[in-house]
Amino acid sequence: MASLAAQQFDALIEQYSEPPRIGVVVGGSLSKGLTVKLDVSQNVEDLAVGRYVVVHGSNQRFFCMITDVILDNTNPEIQSNPPDISNPFLRAVYIGTAAYGKISIQPMLAIASGEKGERPTPRPVKTIPGHFLDVRNATVADVNAVFGEEDDAHFNVGSPLELETVSINLDLNRLVERSIGVFGKSGTGKSFLTRLLLAGMIAHNKASCLIFDMHNDYGGAVKKEGSGQAKGLRDLLGAARVAVCTLDPESAMKRNAAIDMTVRLPYSAIEPEDLQMLSESMNLTDAMIDAAFMLAKKWGSDWIYKLIHADADVFDDIEETSNARAGTLKGLQRRVQRFERWSFLTQEAAEDSFHHILEMLKSGRSVVLEFGSFGNSLEAYILVANYLTRRIHEAYVDLMERALGDRSQEPRQLLIVVEEAHKFLDPRIANQTIFGIIAREMRKFNVTLLIVDQRPSGIDEEVMSQIGTRVTALLDNERDINAVLTGISGAGSLREVLARLETRQQAIIVGHAVPMPVVIRTREYDQAFYQAIHATISGTAADGSAAPVTLSKDRNNRRL
Repeated sequence: MASLAAQQFDALIEQYSEPPRIGVVVGGSLSKGLTVKLDVSQNVEDLAVGRYVVVHGSNQRFFCMITDVILDNTNPEIQSNPPDISNPFLRAVYIGTAAYGKISIQPMLAIASGEKGERPTPRPVKTIPGHFLDVRNATVADVNAVFGEEDDAHFNVGSPLELETVSINLDLNRLVERSIGVFGKSGTGKSFLTRLLLAGMIAHNKASCLIFDMHNDYGGAVKKEGSGQAKGLRDLLGAARVAVCTLDPESAMKRNAAIDMTVRLPYSAIEPEDLQMLSESMNLTDAMIDAAFMLAKKWGSDWIYKLIHADADVFDDIEETSNARAGTLKGLQRRVQRFERWSFLTQEAAEDSFHHILEMLKSGRSVVLEFGSFGNSLEAYILVANYLTRRIHEAYVDLMERALGDRSQEPRQLLIVVEEAHKFLDPRIANQTIFGIIAREMRKFNVTLLIVDQRPSGIDEEVMSQIGTRVTALLDNERDINAVLTGISGAGSLREVLARLETRQQAIIVGHAVPMPVVIRTREYDQAFYQAIHATISGTAADGSAAPVTLSKDRNNRRL
């Protein structure tokens, strides 16, 4: 018991004791950042971009991020004729005096010195510290002053670089009220990062989620990098909170995955707008799209089924009575006949799968829609996601209009998760697609998007500007980096940080849910995380004591 108390005391001392100085401010500006000359005792190799430091001013502390590490000297001739530093005396003379290290730091927030007992409030930086002020590594207390502590409204997603014992906590209320983007090149762990965010939102009861699971990554267990398996959202959060639906029950059976419903869509549900979304992947011409609209008007809701089974004489008759060419109609028929390979499409569905999904979402359950083997077909993914999202859009607009004047009747916050987002939000079609409409307008109808993509440069700029929080793993394409940082204050200084993230388990978070850009080592999706999520759901702390938070099921009673 005594040793435990001693350890806690040592941890407390370490948390609040002042760290050693690493250097002093010697120049800079608010727009371009500050230059810090490192002390002789500070090893340049111990500093890295993305790390946090604090400048201690007269009346406030400036919370800053390291954006560059530099070697400099007082005499340029040293570069042409380097001294022999194998001699200890010459090394002591040169290092730190004639040759020295510098870092560039970007002020992010200012933390005013409050009265004793008051919690300091971080504010946007509007000025800079003066010359020769001390620069120190950020402490646990500094980070907590900026990002707060984990509670019913804040979720721990990881720790800042070099401060593994500190947690970075996202504001979940702010996270769900605007669209979210998860970006990163292939192999950087976007799916695990998305699963981490979804687990936090669902466990804290902040939104219902509709997840279009292209590669069966979210509902059931998946293989982890290296060995072992990671729990799916249904296993982790329970069937009462997460339902798994599938388009391919045979695939679910092979994987021994538990499912709640098999989804079937009737051909009559497909509209010309759905084909318009598939124009690029199915090589549909403008003439074919026009013909689809004409057939839907002429034949009614069964137009797709009739088109698939029509013979050449039918097309000749249509050519005589309309502007559509028989050759165009035959080309359209050959392309849509691919739909016959998709067993989830039927002439008449036995039950309305959409209304079952909508009722689950309205009741507070999240829904993972697994595509099974159909996830290998981008056309199938786009068709189903577009069809269901279009109808959900109509339903939520209607529900919100009925609730005008009575907030208690508003539907729950809904988050729609789509992968390969650039296929839905391409600049050429984003203004016409339901996903573009949701990104721009649906926040006021309690519907937002979580888009997962490895090519953010392929997403319409207007849509990107509407993404409130961006969680970005490593990107090495210059266009993708520019797209992610568009509209972000201090984007120039963040560019180098983003380009130097590690391949896995590191990400930079910017936007609505964090008070400032932050580079994190993401939380492990392991047994400790499972226990923390179970404690959140049951309302107990990880050590078994009563948790200091309460989960509210009423979105209007959330603590803001």
